[in-house]
Amino acid sequence: MMKIKNLFKSKLMIFCIQILILIIFISISNYKLQIDFDPSASEQQFIIQFLANIILYNNSFGFVYINLTWIIVSLIPILIFSDYKKAYSMNLTTFFFPNFFFYVFYWRYSEIYFTSIFPTFIIESIILGITIAFTSIGLSLILNFIKSSIIKTKVENVEQIEHLNTIECPKCGIKFNSIPKYCFNCNNLITNELGESGGKEK
Repeated sequence: MMKIKNLFKSKLMIFCIQILILIIFISISNYKLQIDFDPSASEQQFIIQFLANIILYNNSFGFVYINLTWIIVSLIPILIFSDYKKAYSMNLTTFFFPNFFFYVFYWRYSEIYFTSIFPTFIIESIILGITIAFTSIGLSLILNFIKSSIIKTKVENVEQIEHLNTIECPKCGIKFNSIPKYCFNCNNLITNELGESGGKEK
């Protein structure tokens, strides 16, 4: 059980899950960002186009869709890790890979169009990266706050229960974490059979 848990916490597994979810989202929605290619890039068009569909947009719908998709994908490390640094580090690592290969392949196989659209695309990538970073940090901190509040509430409840089960001997003042019949220190009757406080010695 522990090995399975550690496997899902490994960065490689999280990366694969995030990429798989991105592929599923893009495939189901049939989202496509149309980009132009040099004639020499015919064999690499599919890969470049696929990477562009994951990270880029050219209208308001695309902006909302891509950002929302990445926010959903970013929830995985946020829920797995309790540390916001690990969460945003993992999310930015996952975001870096498709960006890196898109820009490298597009520049390598379609240099003319790459030069003309690079400033626009790189700004979009930076904005999306900032969104992912802020989402990772913000949601991680909110989640940690909720968890700490729940833990604090549980501790307070336990302390209240302990307080209710604490009784003090009226004669010698010694405290008990239970409700005994006689005080072990002075043999004073603390409670009788009806649970009422007493004051006699045995």
